Order: sequence, then C-alpha cells, then structure tokens
Amino acid sequence: MSTNRPRAVVIGAGIAGLSAALRLHQAGWDVLVVERTPSRRSGGYAVAFAGVGYDAAERMGILPELAKRHITPDRMDYVRPDGRTRFSVPGRTVRALVGERSLNLLRGDVEDVLYRAVTAQAPGQGSGAVEIRFGTSIARVEQDPDGVDVTLSDGTVERADLLVGADGLHSATRRLVFGPEDDVRLDLNHMAGVFALDTLPAGIEPGVTASLTDTGRTLAVVSLGADRAVAFFGYRTERPMDELAEGPQVALPRAYGDMGWVVPSVLDQLTRAGSVYFDTISQIVVDRWSRGRVVLLGDAAWCVTLFAGYGSALAVAGADALGAALERHPDDLPVALREWDAEIRPEAERKQKLGRQIKGLYAPTDRFSLWVRDLPLRLASWRPVSALLQRRLQLLS
Repeated sequence: MSTNRPRAVVIGAGIAGLSAALRLHQAGWDVLVVERTPSRRSGGYAVAFAGVGYDAAERMGILPELAKRHITPDRMDYVRPDGRTRFSVPGRTVRALVGERSLNLLRGDVEDVLYRAVTAQAPGQGSGAVEIRFGTSIARVEQDPDGVDVTLSDGTVERADLLVGADGLHSATRRLVFGPEDDVRLDLNHMAGVFALDTLPAGIEPGVTASLTDTGRTLAVVSLGADRAVAFFGYRTERPMDELAEGPQVALPRAYGDMGWVVPSVLDQLTRAGSVYFDTISQIVVDRWSRGRVVLLGDAAWCVTLFAGYGSALAVAGADALGAALERHPDDLPVALREWDAEIRPEAERKQKLGRQIKGLYAPTDRFSLWVRDLPLRLASWRPVSALLQRRLQLLS
C-alpha cells in the first residue's frame, strides 16, 4: 500500500484488541478498531496479571494505571451450603501469595485502562492515528500481495496492511480466514458466567471474597467494597455448546437453583443484570496464527482459559511482541509474523497444557478432589504458615 504510515484494522475492542491498537500506534501505525457491540463492556471476572504481561505493560507505559486498579480481598472465605465458613485466608496472606510483580485486576478494569490509553492518542498526533468504531462487525476478507481488504457490516471496505483478529474465542475473523470454529475449538466441558451485582448478598462482608464449591459447580462473590461486587459462576457440563445456546438466564438457574447459600439472591439479580458474560471454557488450537496479512491475537488465537490463568496478561504480551516484531521488520511482514509466532507460542502452549491438566480441580465432583484442591489454601489459612509466607515474601502491609 502506498501510504505515509502502515495501517492496521483490529477486530475486537477487548483486552487483546485494545492492546494491539495501543502497541501498533506506538510503533507508528494508523489503527482502526472495529467492535461489534454498540458500546464498551464493563465488569468481568478477576484475573491474575503477571509474568510476560506485567513486563509488557511496563514497556507499553500502562503499568502505573493498572496498578491503581489492583484489588486484594480483606479475606477469602470458603463456605458450606448453609453459609457457615469452612476456612478463611486473611488478606495479608493473599497479598503474600500474589507476589511482587503481579496484580489482581478485573477484566473490565484492564480494558478501561487500555481504552483510555488508546483514545488519548488523538488522530493526527504522535506517530499514528487510532479510531474505534462500535456497533460494527467483520463480514468479508480479501487479500492480495500488497494489502488486505476488510468488508464491514456497515458496507464499508477498509484497506490495510494488516488485519488483526482479536475478537475472542468465537472469532469471526478466524472463521473467515482459517475455517470453521469446530475444527480448532477444544471444549473443556465447563461453563463460566459473570455479572456485576447491584446489591451485596446478606451475610457477605464488604471487601471479602466468598465462594462455595458443591458437586461440580462453584459460585464466588467478589466484593470490592460497599458498592461494587461481582458474581462468578463456573460449572461442569457435557453439553457446553447447548448451554451456550440456551443462554445464562436459562442455564445458570438450572445449574445452581438448588445450591443454597446466597444463590437465590444472586440469581434474582441475574434477571436485571445489564451485562452478563456467559461462555464455554474452551481452548483454540491452531498450528499457525497468521495467514498472509491476517494475524490472530489473544483468545482468538489460543484462549488458554481461566483454568490456566494469565490470559489477559498473555494478550497484552502478545500485542507487545507483535508490535516489536513489526518494528524489527517494517518491510517484511511474513518474517515479522513468523518471529512473533515463535516467540509467543511456547508460553501460550505451556499455559494451555496447564489448563488441561488442572481442569478437574476447578469444580470437583467428589470430596477428595475438593480436599486436594483446597489443601494449599487451608495450609495458608493456618496462622503459623500465613505468618511464614508473609515474612518470606516480604509483602507485609
């Protein structure tokens, strides 16, 4: 393409897409971000942000703002169906277990920091321009040696040097360029649902995270203070795509209706929740993350799942590495994409393998598996062990 600056179209305004937009802007690219939802999403479950993602956020200049959103509970309570506490882990110990170069963040807060960073780059200023177009989706992709034409749902055709598919587990970009989702999706036979609560259920203290695991299902209520709380559901199923098709308003009450504890209060709030995340827990297994001038990023490329954790961190790290590879090879896109793939793939596949290995401990169906899962946390809740962890990790607060 004969333009003053290279141009990218990024599909998806989640963590991966916004990270790509920011990093490509920093590398001197013009960027159009296309998001199918009519407005920004909010909330989401808590994520661990560390390792390669933490380092990437530091390089990209967003770490200070992310650190301001860091959350740690005053206490983590593990309860019985009648609401009585099985054991508790104090907040000081939780902070010790997190580690020094690590953050606990809500997905929505990560997106907010990235969105603010991206939109601060006004068109025509700096080394590139960034535009975000909501309520628009990808419809068609055509490539030639000089560029890629992206047809959007509003009828426009955007010409670019690079198309980044960062549109999540059920990526339309991946389907259009790489083929059917069924060919690359590996279901782990679990579902996850998350939504913000407008009222903290009775019996849960502000600032406390409380959870109950019972017969293959887990419900956690994460309270971030008097006026901010999130409910997180995770449960086993042998029919994940059927559950997804039914939607959270049907599937969650059926899976949790007899669980007890604060479930009736939480499910009542589900009926009036403005935004609900509900999806299968699945991985994407693709031997190459790029084809021509199209590259996949984040959950669209690998989706390590919440079993392994660090999916958000890996999305940011992947975007940072992509920008760096394009900077190293500004005139050789194939080489840049091959180097990027080779750099990120070992970490992504390692996390995927971990997710498959530990999925059985996520929502155990028998008492022994639950005991095994909880043993490290039970030990951490014991005062002598808690004090030892705090001293060793030097994170007393």
